[in-house]
Amino acid sequence: MRTVTLTGSRTTGHQSPVHYQRLFAAYLAPFAPDGHFYLGGSRGIDSLALEWLAEHTRAWLTVAVPGTLDQQPPEARSAVNRVWDRIAEIVELGAEPLDDAAHLARSRWMVDRSGLVIGFPVGTSTGSGTWQTLDYAAAQGKARLIVPT
Repeated sequence: MRTVTLTGSRTTGHQSPVHYQRLFAAYLAPFAPDGHFYLGGSRGIDSLALEWLAEHTRAWLTVAVPGTLDQQPPEARSAVNRVWDRIAEIVELGAEPLDDAAHLARSRWMVDRSGLVIGFPVGTSTGSGTWQTLDYAAAQGKARLIVPT
């Protein structure tokens, strides 16, 4: 089974939903057959990709959150609820407080279980969580696919 972590911006309003659907069809679909995707359970790319994968593939889907699902943003919880029957596993890591370190630990947890990391960054700021996750994957010798949004 292919194991893939997805990481990306929480800000996605600068592009249309159709833009993301095309990106996912081009860059997620090839890994979906026999695929197990780890998604961060937040708003933005996490929610958009979760819904797209649930609707268009039969891939195994794991949603990992730094604290609990109830602590996630409302739009992220709504996305999870809409595709609940397609989610194979929800992992609540129980972090307190929910700060940048907790989110990075969640991302590292996902990367540690994956052979490939697909990132959807906005811009080139290396301080973003997306780039920190991609850099961690590189340091672990994991393959990375970077898809600018």
